Parts: sequence; C-alpha cells; structure tokens
Amino acid sequence: MRAEKSSFWHIGVIGGSGLAAGIELEEAQEIAVSSPFGAPSGPVRTGWLDGVRFTFLARHGAGHAIPPSAVNYRANIDVLKRCGVTDLVALSAIGSLREEMVPGQMVMVDQFIDRTQGRAGSFFGTGLVAHVSLADPTCPRLSGMVGAAAEAAGATVHGGGCYLAMEGPQFSTRAESRMYRAWGADVIGMTGMPEARLAREAELPYAMLGMVTDYDCWREEEAGVEVSHVLEVMHANARIARDSLRHLAASLPAERAPSPIDRALDHALITAPEARDPALVARLDAVACRLFGERG
Repeated sequence: MRAEKSSFWHIGVIGGSGLAAGIELEEAQEIAVSSPFGAPSGPVRTGWLDGVRFTFLARHGAGHAIPPSAVNYRANIDVLKRCGVTDLVALSAIGSLREEMVPGQMVMVDQFIDRTQGRAGSFFGTGLVAHVSLADPTCPRLSGMVGAAAEAAGATVHGGGCYLAMEGPQFSTRAESRMYRAWGADVIGMTGMPEARLAREAELPYAMLGMVTDYDCWREEEAGVEVSHVLEVMHANARIARDSLRHLAASLPAERAPSPIDRALDHALITAPEARDPALVARLDAVACRLFGERG
C-alpha cells in the first residue's frame, strides 16, 4: 500500500531548544517519539499555529547539550516523518564568508559543501541501495515562502547562499576560512549536513533559514570568532525567527500542492526486490512508507 502526502501543510521545524517555547501553539503537546535509528535529540513539541500544524524538534536537545558531531540526524528526520511532517524548515546559526552578509541578517541557503566526517549520511546501505538526486538540495518553493515570511518579520534576507558544513566543534582557522571563500562558499555552519541529505531521502522538502551571527575569521584585521558574541546575536535573532514562523503559517496556501520532492525516491532504489534486506526495509517504515507501505 502506498501512502501519499496529505494535501494539508504540516511544517516540521528543527532549531534551538527555546524556539518552540517562545511560540504560543494551540493544543500544544510534547511527545517522545522513538526511532529505529536510535535516540533523537529529544521529544517533539507539536500544535497548531494560525490553523497550520507545526512540529518542533530541538536539534541539540534541551539546553543545547548535544554537540554537532553527536546529533543523531537520522533519528531526528525519521521521527519528524513519523509525525506526519510534509515540509521541513531548518533554523541555523551561521558564520558569514561574505562582506555583504552582515551579522544579524538572514540567508536562505540553497547549496551545500559537505566537509563533515564520520556522520551517518544516509538511511540506506548494504541490502538496500538508493541514490537520490541532491543537485538542488533545498526546496525552492518552501525557501521562497520562508524567505518572504522572514522579510515580513523585519529581517534582511539574502535569497541564496552556499553553506559550508564543517565538522567542528572548533571554529575555522584563518587559512580554512580563506579556502572556503575561494571554493565559493558564502556561509559556514556545523549542522546543515547530513540533515539536508537525509531530508531529501525522506522525501521532505527542506528549507534552511540561516541566521548570520558573525563574520568567520577570514577578515585579517579582526579577532577570531568568539562564542559569546555568537550567542548574543543568536538571542537577538530568535525573536525574528519566531515571528518568521508566524508569518509563514499565515501565508501558506490553504491546500498544499504536491512537490516533486515528495517523490524523490521514485527512481532512486537500485537494489532488486529479491535482494533487499528485510530488516533495513522495516527500519524505513516511516522514511520510505510511500514505497514500502503504511507506517504502523
């Protein structure tokens, strides 16, 4: 049986631990959702905002206890898919690699360079091989709506930018920062990958609203990145992020038209049916429920 997406919006949001608490959701519930890919970062908080279902997950857990390299990105995406999310908005602090992308401004990320190491980057593997297209890793439709909502909330928004995903947890050296600029990266962060990859495998349109907190250390005349300054700008941006989500809820069309990303797995599976690992297929009861049957 093939499960198609609802014609109604259900927006998943991955961001800071205080984000959902600052938004008054109707019929709000906090729910612990388990995943066959391990423990997610924490429970989800779900409810209604201006008639639209929103489900929030704190990427780093309560109190920001989980470092970027230890986030269970697979479990996080899996539990959001289990909750029935149709589209996914990521809110992330980023450093700027471009003079014109000023701290306090927002960037709708549209490309990624992945420099992370050792993170589980796919739901698929031995016994069930799949290759999704990631040429355009974010959803233009969702990104456009999120960007417009952020502008309505008073933010200065850059309509595109290439995100360099670094491993961390340390910030860049000056040599690295100059190299990333030469590669064509515009902003830098530690969590965008493999999050965007996994969202595509889960057939979830993904948009990242990057909140510029600082200039990365490529500016020779300035001191390096200090976390105290990053946190100061993050707190200032939190209000704009919450207001952006309210504007997004108010601006969404009443009916969600299908997205091509809803069917990203249509031609991605390579493994012949008789060679597929039943245990791995079972783990994908949410991620690939459209292909392998309803999740229970």
